[in-house]
Amino acid sequence: MQAGNLSIGDLGHQTGTKVETIRYYERIGLLSAPARTAGNYRSYTKDHLNRLSFIRRARDLGFSLEQVRALLDLSDDRKRSCSAIDTIAKEHLSEVDRKIADLKALRRELNNMITQCSCGTVADCRIIDSLSP
Repeated sequence: MQAGNLSIGDLGHQTGTKVETIRYYERIGLLSAPARTAGNYRSYTKDHLNRLSFIRRARDLGFSLEQVRALLDLSDDRKRSCSAIDTIAKEHLSEVDRKIADLKALRRELNNMITQCSCGTVADCRIIDSLSP
C-alpha cells in the first residue's frame, strides 16, 4: 500500500469504527468507495479518514444517518450559509429534549413501583403487580 493510504482495519482502528460499519457506510453512500490495491484490498486516504471521523462524531452525538448525510452534503459547500445546518441541529436538540423528558417519566414510574414494594413475598410484590396485565 502506498504511503499515506490506510487499510480498512487501520481506518477502523483510527476512527473506532468496525469494519462492517465502514462497508455499510460505503454501501449507503456516506463514504465513497476507496481505490483498490493490486491485491484487491481497499486503500483509504486521509479524506476517507476525515469523512469517517465526521460521521462517527455526528453519530456519537445521536444524529440519524439521514441527518449525517444532510450535514455532509451541506458541509461540502463551504461558502453556503449555515442556517440549514443550524436547523438540523435544533431539530436534533428538540428530539434529545423529548427523549430526556420520556426518560424522566420512565424514571418516576420505576421509582414509584419500587417505593410501593414492601419487600414481602412475590405474591404481594407491587412491582410484579404493576407489570402484570
